[in-house]
Amino acid sequence: MDVEVVILTRQGPAEGQRDQFRPPIRLRARDGDFERIAIQTIDAGDLSFANCRAPWGQLPLRSDTVAVKLHFRREPAPPARWPALLGTAAVSSFATLFIARNFFPNEKKITHQITADYHVGDDTFLRTMGTLLGPPILEGNHVTPLQNGDEIFPAMLDGIRSARDTITFENFLWREGEITDLFAAALAERARAGVKVHFLQDALGCDEIRGRAMNLLRRSPVELEVFRFMNLSMNFRTHRKLLVIDGRTGFIGGTGIADDWKGDGETRGLWRDSHYRVEGPAVAQMQHAFMDNWMQTRAELLHGERYFPKLEKCGPHKCQVFKSSAGEGSDSARMMLLVSMAAARHTIRIANAYFIPDNLCLQTLLEACHRGVKVEIITPGSDTDALLVRAVGKTRWRRLFEAGARFYEYQPARFHCKYFLVDDMWASMGSANLDNRSLSLNEEANLNVLDRDFVTAHAQVFEDDKNRSREITMQDWLNRPLGDKIKGHLGSILRSQM
Repeated sequence: MDVEVVILTRQGPAEGQRDQFRPPIRLRARDGDFERIAIQTIDAGDLSFANCRAPWGQLPLRSDTVAVKLHFRREPAPPARWPALLGTAAVSSFATLFIARNFFPNEKKITHQITADYHVGDDTFLRTMGTLLGPPILEGNHVTPLQNGDEIFPAMLDGIRSARDTITFENFLWREGEITDLFAAALAERARAGVKVHFLQDALGCDEIRGRAMNLLRRSPVELEVFRFMNLSMNFRTHRKLLVIDGRTGFIGGTGIADDWKGDGETRGLWRDSHYRVEGPAVAQMQHAFMDNWMQTRAELLHGERYFPKLEKCGPHKCQVFKSSAGEGSDSARMMLLVSMAAARHTIRIANAYFIPDNLCLQTLLEACHRGVKVEIITPGSDTDALLVRAVGKTRWRRLFEAGARFYEYQPARFHCKYFLVDDMWASMGSANLDNRSLSLNEEANLNVLDRDFVTAHAQVFEDDKNRSREITMQDWLNRPLGDKIKGHLGSILRSQM
């Protein structure tokens, strides 16, 4: 900062003349010279001026001093750095927390080889599954498979419209359109009729939290909650698809509530998918799976006869509905697959939208092949919403090809099924994909069925899907485009998030 001190003094006038002024005294100094100015004495004619302190100090002046002018010329100050430093610190902290939350899980996962001296259907297998996964395998259920939107949506909407006491609904994908309008209208109508309606929608899976259908629900008596709306993680979402009517009838599977699921599963750009209607004692387990995240989000316990009525046996199927959660037992879906593969003796049929087995799942499948188990896998073809996931998944195929596994890619439409069949005796269907996101990160719910007739019938669904697929040989796999190979190997760095 430059400082200029100007002192103007007056000399006495001669008789009959006006006042005259001496030439002004000017002092200049920079910041570091203030003390030197303060101690020097300046003589100008009969003016003795001392102790001029720049520029905020006192200026003791003689009586003939007329004026003191202080001129300051400040150099431009450098821009303040603290906002940038705070911003950098905030971004760094957020990035560190995001990476820690998503890429460094704090739970240990099963890594040791799993072998089974029992097979699917043994009493030992039943006890193992009933104990490890939590809920027991219950007799007396009736499961009805529903294929594609043409069957799935009418059945679910009829179920909602038939409700007399309660509806509990947990959902991942909600994409605004005709289907969401139908569901919102049906839920709102039942709520206005006095039915207690509880709807839990995942935040990440909803494209219009403030959209038309959601706002309709907000204006109605429906109790709507958004799951983990404020969350630093892209993981730990609820990927469950659960709908329970009056505590007696349940729907479970992989279907999203969106126009993309309309049709018969054979239209390019739309989804081929499966869903299941369940009646019988296992519906209470489905209700319990809903309560898990409802209590976490709303801190409200739903209980009593309206939610857990007495359920009589109504069919031939032994069933179990289990949940896989980041909060408790996030490894449950993976554990079920590993034990089922280890217990397989004849066939393993996998139909899955996102097939990226981790090292232990891959090794367990290979060991099944080496035991002589026939392994067949259906995955999406080129019509998919996740080309990177498809490319990464294919990097896991070589050893399975070499062990004798056979791969098929569904051709007519997008493939979103998630069913798993073992030895024409054991089936698991629901929301879980065969990838790390479903098996370790997200909240999932699956229906297990132990029944030869049911699984044999479902094996025919697998054959129908296989007939609409193209078999991929090892030579086809080796000849896939170079860009897909590069994309797959580079994308494998992020395999833990897929």
